[in-house]
Amino acid sequence: MWLFLAFLLVPLIEIGLFIQVGGWIGLWPTLAIVVITAVAGTLLVRSQGALALARLRSSLETLHDPTEPLAHGAMILFSGALLLTPGFFTDAVGFALLVPGVRNIVLREMRKRIAVRSFATGPMPRDQDTVIDATYTVEETDDRPRGPSGWTRH
Repeated sequence: MWLFLAFLLVPLIEIGLFIQVGGWIGLWPTLAIVVITAVAGTLLVRSQGALALARLRSSLETLHDPTEPLAHGAMILFSGALLLTPGFFTDAVGFALLVPGVRNIVLREMRKRIAVRSFATGPMPRDQDTVIDATYTVEETDDRPRGPSGWTRH
């Protein structure tokens, strides 16, 4: 139901804002603002995304929980999609998601609704007292005939 309302209300809000802003400042300045916010948003998303990817790599290399860097990366990706969508409302939400403090608030609210049951990194624990001592020898027998395999004969 929420998704249906979003697909219904967001375009209506955008159309209303376009009409209002276009009436105040005119058509061409309105279109220029839309293009400028798309370009600026793309540049910001690229830089913020690179930082989020670096944080994700760092957490994976140090075997820390990657949940927070992944969530921040997903929100940055979502903000990029919003900033590329023409409109003032989507641009406002997209730029808001580029602010780390806003993302932290969103993440805190998401954690209230999503329960992570378990998370583990690194090798699985094993019994340290178990030692397997073995010796082996490699026997090389090459009894195969040399030449064509037989598959290529006509």
